[in-house]
Amino acid sequence: MKLKPYLATGLILIVALVLLGGCAGNDQANSSPDSDISGALTITDTEGRVTVLENEAERVIAIGSALRLYTYIAGTDRLCGVEKAQQDTTSGRPYIMANPALSKLPFVGEGFPSDPNAELLLAADPDVIIAGNIMDTASIDELQNKIGIPIIIVDTGSDNRIANEKMIQSLQIIGQVIGKESRAEEIIDFLRDCEADLEARTEDIPDTEKPTMYVGGLSFKGMHGIEGTAANSPLLATIHANNVVDELGQSGSFEIDKEKILEWDPEVLIIDGGGLGLVLADFEKNPSFYANLSAVKNNRVYLQLPYTNYYNNVETAIADAYFIGSVIYPEAFADIDPANKADEIYCFMLGVPLYAEMAALTGSYGPLTLD
Repeated sequence: MKLKPYLATGLILIVALVLLGGCAGNDQANSSPDSDISGALTITDTEGRVTVLENEAERVIAIGSALRLYTYIAGTDRLCGVEKAQQDTTSGRPYIMANPALSKLPFVGEGFPSDPNAELLLAADPDVIIAGNIMDTASIDELQNKIGIPIIIVDTGSDNRIANEKMIQSLQIIGQVIGKESRAEEIIDFLRDCEADLEARTEDIPDTEKPTMYVGGLSFKGMHGIEGTAANSPLLATIHANNVVDELGQSGSFEIDKEKILEWDPEVLIIDGGGLGLVLADFEKNPSFYANLSAVKNNRVYLQLPYTNYYNNVETAIADAYFIGSVIYPEAFADIDPANKADEIYCFMLGVPLYAEMAALTGSYGPLTLD
């Protein structure tokens, strides 16, 4: 199949609301295409670039953060190449753990950060390349012109929502490219329903009943200790948490001065599993710092699964939101067992339960004793 790329501008936005649950396994993600598409497909990517394909793609390479979104929809179906860094099943990235077949695909570049190799891409002979969060648009266009293979850009988004518009658009694009639009809409609906459920459980909780909290040990551009945190986090915003860092007026992930944590003295301290080793090492060196925190004194320190690893693992982020909700609002989440909820999410989005494997890497949901 020959595909012919064109560039223009445009936007795709489709919305739907249907809740589907349970563990469907890989059969759902790898089922037959939703439709037998005849005639050309016009794909408008998240950068407004238009690509016209003669037919749905049979051979696909997904690089950067696009691979994660692709596996939500199709597992490894139709993939003909992968970045080398996306083949490590011990990496702690659920989409790789759920798809060991990735390790058997020819690699098309090192990855992490993404650096696609033109010769290896050509050797893999894809009909289309789906690229997410890897390089600027000009570089993508240059690579596309060099290899003569259409490259469609997707984006996981960065606004303050779990089911943000860029991610929704990206899932729809992937579904359209491979003829799995229905599965893409199921994933979108699931994300929206999780977000709506989290908000509904917490939106009416008075501010006076919200404990102050701080999340440390977050990973971004590498691992960080307790200083690594985030403001205006989609996770915490969705459950209307009283995140002390939000008062800084910043957004995204960054490091802060440890003395600021002492000043805030949050009632609840959440440690991300990605930075747990660094936090424990710091505790050994500076036990007095931690001893002065109310959350440590009152045994209100908890461990969450790491959700940032080569961009955000959306399914783990949602599971963490349910876990944190159960910690700070136990009555509102009384019906939720965080481990079971995590597996429900992993099952729907990736086809297999992964909580036990994830917990084995960094620790289980629950109270954390630093000493």
